[in-house]
Amino acid sequence: MCFCYILFSQSLNKYYIGHSCEDLNERLRKHLSDHKGFTSKAKDWIIIHRENYNSKSEAYKREKEIKAWKSKSKTLQLIKNSAE
Repeated sequence: MCFCYILFSQSLNKYYIGHSCEDLNERLRKHLSDHKGFTSKAKDWIIIHRENYNSKSEAYKREKEIKAWKSKSKTLQLIKNSAE
């Protein structure tokens, strides 16, 4: 099972969109660890949205699709709709 996911950092007021085929809690732990990259700027990331996919390529395709929106409001609508 693979995932497309969205993280949120309250301290940065930013979203991060990614994909993974590993356990999402383990992936989040890696985002919160000491590393280089965008998510290293904060230690309060939480998973606020996830979608399941059968393959890494499908999850990556969805990640690219969401990132291509370049619209915070459209991303927020996706998150809101998934919470309902």
